[in-house]
Amino acid sequence: MTAPDETQAIRLSKRLAADLGCSRREAELYIEGGWVQVDGRLAEEPGLRVRPDQQVQLQSGARAEEAPPVTLLLHKPPGYEAGLGGIEPGAHASRSRGAPEALTLLQPDSLHAEGGPPVRVLQRHFRQLQCHTPLPTEASGLVVYTQDRRMARRLAEDIETLEQECIVQVTGRIADGGLQRLCHGLEFNGRALPPIKVSWQSEQRLRFALKGIRPGQVPAMCAAVGLSVVALKRLRIGRVALAPLAEGQWRYLRPWERF
Repeated sequence: MTAPDETQAIRLSKRLAADLGCSRREAELYIEGGWVQVDGRLAEEPGLRVRPDQQVQLQSGARAEEAPPVTLLLHKPPGYEAGLGGIEPGAHASRSRGAPEALTLLQPDSLHAEGGPPVRVLQRHFRQLQCHTPLPTEASGLVVYTQDRRMARRLAEDIETLEQECIVQVTGRIADGGLQRLCHGLEFNGRALPPIKVSWQSEQRLRFALKGIRPGQVPAMCAAVGLSVVALKRLRIGRVALAPLAEGQWRYLRPWERF
């Protein structure tokens, strides 16, 4: 059998433009939009080299349109670095050395089965993602990654005013009147804290709902009433909740969802 002549291979976008009689830009949009197959397999890279003997096919219903930016919601497990690092949701401390990036968990096969993407899953959805909802390496829970500049700006500007809900696992014996003090009456870094919603979920689990969380704030609050933080899990940012994602799973932010 004669080996394929790779010297005759050309860019997929050039081949598609010639086959369709369209512009190179239109061909790139078809390819990047996930509408093109090479030898029966999806090809999303305009620069892919294809030979004359290979079959290039445009799927029915194809549209030469810019794919809109997406926002992804991830359930980060403990031990992964997310966003700007820190000790508490909202923190801006340095990264933990050696911790893997939570961004690497965003893969097509870890999409939540019932999350129902608003668009088809494309490789371009996992590029140029930014996180403005940092979560400490040792914590778990909801983290948001986005390609949308407007969403990124909104999160960066509003993260201090969005209410975040966390479940905090603790050890120790709470001081008399400690729950009331957690809700209102404690100081942090020399400043009185505003009223905070804190309630028991079980004998060792507290629910916090608060805004403008500062680095180390929740551990310091717990320590002030005789408790030590063992684990922290973020369940909600604004109106967007973590459920039903399992650890390591992600889904798309739906068009109608708002933080």
